[in-house]
Amino acid sequence: MAEDEQKEALLQKRYYENCPGCKVEKLKESQRGLPIRKLVSIWIVVLCTALPISSLFPFLYFMIRDFHIAKREEDIGYYAGYVGSSLMFGRVLTSLFWGIVADRYGRKPVIIMGTIAVVIFNTLFGLSVNFWMAIGTRFFLGSLNGLLGPIRAYASEIFREEYQALGIATVSTAWGIGLIVGPALGGYLAQPAEKFPLIFSKESLFGRFPYFLPCLPISLFALVVSIASFWLPETLHMHHGSSELDESREDVETASLESRTKHKMHKVEGKAPKKSLIRNWPLMSSIIVYCIFSLHDMAYTEIFSLWAVSPRRLGGLSYTTADVGNVLSISGAALLIFQTCFYPYLDRLLGPVVLARIGGVLSIPLLSSYPFIVMLTGLSLSIVLNCASVMKNVLSVCIVTSLFLLQNKAVDQHQRGAANGIAMTAMSLFKAAGPAGGGTIFSWAQKRQDAALLPGNQMVFFILNVLEAIGVLMTFKPFLVQRHD
Repeated sequence: MAEDEQKEALLQKRYYENCPGCKVEKLKESQRGLPIRKLVSIWIVVLCTALPISSLFPFLYFMIRDFHIAKREEDIGYYAGYVGSSLMFGRVLTSLFWGIVADRYGRKPVIIMGTIAVVIFNTLFGLSVNFWMAIGTRFFLGSLNGLLGPIRAYASEIFREEYQALGIATVSTAWGIGLIVGPALGGYLAQPAEKFPLIFSKESLFGRFPYFLPCLPISLFALVVSIASFWLPETLHMHHGSSELDESREDVETASLESRTKHKMHKVEGKAPKKSLIRNWPLMSSIIVYCIFSLHDMAYTEIFSLWAVSPRRLGGLSYTTADVGNVLSISGAALLIFQTCFYPYLDRLLGPVVLARIGGVLSIPLLSSYPFIVMLTGLSLSIVLNCASVMKNVLSVCIVTSLFLLQNKAVDQHQRGAANGIAMTAMSLFKAAGPAGGGTIFSWAQKRQDAALLPGNQMVFFILNVLEAIGVLMTFKPFLVQRHD
C-alpha cells in the first residue's frame, strides 16, 4: 500500500506557474483530437526555411552563365556547386551554437531569428550582381538560420505522445515539399523579362535582376512567418532552481508509464548525471546514417536540375526553367498527399528502420534508369520523368522522416536542442559537400561523353547509387541501434 502511494506521488506531475514548458504540458493534457493548428504552425515555419535552400537550382546554371565566370559551358556545373554549397557550409559553423541557444533560452527565439534571416539574405541573393555576392549572401543565410534543429525538438514537445510521430512527419513533409516547391518557384519565375515580356520589360527591376522575382515571394512569406512566430508557445521548461524536478518532468514526456515509474524511483535515491550525447550511440548512429542520405539527397537535387536544363548533346534534357518547375510542382503535390495520408500508417506498420531501408533499396534501380530517360521525347518523356521524380522524392522523404524519429527518441527533452544541433552541424557539412561534389562530378561527366565505362551522366547516377547503397548498409545492426527505454 505504501509502495503504491509512493509510485502515485512520484508519477504526479508538478507544474510551475511561470514555466512556459509546464503551460504547454497542462494544455496538452486538456486537449483531445488532432492538433491541426499546431501542425500548420510547424509546417509553415519549416516550409519558410526550406524554400530558399534549393529554390536556386533550376536557374543556377543560367545565373552562373550570366556572371561570366565560367570559361567553358562544361565548367558551369563546377561553379554552380560552390554557390549551392555555401549555405550549408555556413550552417555547419553555427548549427551546434543555435542548438545550445535553443536549450538555454528557448526554441522560440531561434525560430524567430531564423525566419528573419530568410527575409534579409534571400532577398539580397536575388539581387546578386556577381559570383562572390551570391556565395556571400547564401553563406550568411545558412549561418544565421539555425531553426531546423530546434523546430524538430519543438515538434516532439508540442504534441501529445500519440501525435509525436505525426509532428516529426510534419517537419520532414514541410522540409521535403520546400525542397521541391522552392525549385518550382525558381523555375517558373526566373528570367521573367524573357518569359513574360508583356508584363516585365528588360529595363525594369526584374529585367535587370532576372533572378530576383523567384526570391521575392519566399522573402515575403518569411516576413509573414516571422511576425506570426511571436505568438508561438515556448516548450522549454524553465524552473530555475529545481533541476532534479526538471529532469523528472522531461522523462514524463519521453517514456511510458512503467518506465517512468522505475526511472523516477531510481532518482529518489540520487540525482542522475547528465548523459554525454557523443557517447549516445543510438543518437550518433542515426545522425551518421542521416548524413549519408543527406549528402545523397542534396547532390541529387543539384544534379537533377543541372541535368534537366543542360543541352541534349551533353546528355541532358534541354529543359527550360519552367519545365523543371512543372516537374517539381507535381512531385511536391504527390509528396504532400503521401506524407499526410500514408506515411503515419506505414510507420506504424513497418517501423522507421525498415521503412528507411525499403526507401533506400528502391531508390537504387530507380536512379539507374535516369540516364536512359533522355532517349524519350514528347509526352512519353514527360510522363516517365514525372513518375520517376515523384517516386524518388517520396522515397527520400520516407528515409529522412524515419531518421528524424530515431534521433528524437534517442535523447530526453533537455538535450534535444543540442542533439539536433549536432545533427544539423553534421548534416550541413555533408549537405555542403553535396552540391559542390555533385556539380564537380556533373561537370567532369559531361566532358567524358565517349568514355568506354559509364559514359557521360551514367557515371553521375552510378555515384549517387553508391552513396545510397552505403546508407542502406548502415541501417543494419550493429551500426544503427535504436534506444529502448
